[in-house]
Amino acid sequence: MIVAVGVGVLAVRAAPDRWFPWDTAEIPVDTAGLTPTQVRIVELLRSEHAAQRPGTFYSEGVDEPWCADFVSWVLREAGQPLSNPNSGHWRIPGVYTLQEYYEDSGRFEPVGRYTPRVGDVVLYDRSSGFGQHTNVVVAVDGGTATTVGGNEMGRIRVHRLDWASDAGVVGFGRSVIGDDDTHP
Repeated sequence: MIVAVGVGVLAVRAAPDRWFPWDTAEIPVDTAGLTPTQVRIVELLRSEHAAQRPGTFYSEGVDEPWCADFVSWVLREAGQPLSNPNSGHWRIPGVYTLQEYYEDSGRFEPVGRYTPRVGDVVLYDRSSGFGQHTNVVVAVDGGTATTVGGNEMGRIRVHRLDWASDAGVVGFGRSVIGDDDTHP
């Protein structure tokens, strides 16, 4: 039992601050100034956060780490489907391939040179505390973003992210959000 407690403490200390307090009750976003696509993304994320479906729902029944499947599913349902560079399919099951997709389409922004917007995808590397990961931006306030992601401790969770100080953030995938797709 002491070993299990020690391992649990080690895991908690290794987790970045964005993972605490592990969840919030709601997704606090004012959609008044958002494009219709951004509103669809936020509404889908709210709905899926409330539903808490299993990861296999987003991965077409495949039992695998499902954070990138979740992002792919949300964007497809919002009318902005991705295209897997290896298969052409809407679902991109891996974070590395998701980053490759955004790089190949000219829509990848490295951390430090870009302020994300609602609907953009955050990409994390293996140093994130839980391996490669991805989630979706639902709000931005200065240098902090609110994100929603799948397979965060096996659930859909809401977090706050200070992307400039989080060494696990690689960059952002710019989503095509509607009225202004140029992104500064």
